[in-house]
Amino acid sequence: MSTDNVIIRLENVGRTYDVGETQVHALREVSNSIKRGEMLAIMGPSGSGKSTLMNILGCLDKPTAGRYSLEGVEVSTLQKNELARVRNGHIGFVFQSFNLLARTTALENTELPLLYAPHLSSSVAREKALQALSQVGLEGREHHKTNQLSGGEQQRVAIARSLVNNPSLLLADEPTGNLDSRTGEEIIKIFIRLNREKNITIILVTHDPDVAAIAGRRIHLKDGRVVREERK
Repeated sequence: MSTDNVIIRLENVGRTYDVGETQVHALREVSNSIKRGEMLAIMGPSGSGKSTLMNILGCLDKPTAGRYSLEGVEVSTLQKNELARVRNGHIGFVFQSFNLLARTTALENTELPLLYAPHLSSSVAREKALQALSQVGLEGREHHKTNQLSGGEQQRVAIARSLVNNPSLLLADEPTGNLDSRTGEEIIKIFIRLNREKNITIILVTHDPDVAAIAGRRIHLKDGRVVREERK
């Protein structure tokens, strides 16, 4: 595997938490490489370390052992403000609960990440947000407020918001968990299309084997360790 084609490299990554006088090992010696344009699913029971790994991959947390490199930058050594810049410039997030602002429109929610890009004019930011909403099939719904949108439409807004900065990495945490099966399938088709057409690296954290089945590779965690890996 050529280094140039690797977007993520994990080397013996561990994460421990101090709970009172007890140390909890949430991740233990996780090593993996993820290629640019790959779609990967992370699976495992509750408490297996999935969320901890997702938080580290998304630069929301730092490992207490090992190294994590994203696009050739060792982010495990960065300070909080540097991590924030990496998050906003390279990573898009999609959550189970959508995490949209209430009483604001689909367009306003999608524009949010661009508030941290002061060099953009408001007209350019709006155009980028409109393009992102178009990518997820929400033309004509841009000015609807979140309480006027269905669950599936709200998740589409969340995906559009994650795309507005043209990230190279998209992290989706149980993205269909709050949706019925038909709507969930529509959301999954969006991820497949984004991966194929835009070559965005997508990492899905999911309990759902049907969601995980779309990934070219699946890793299974248990007690903070990778216990199994499967490929299509």
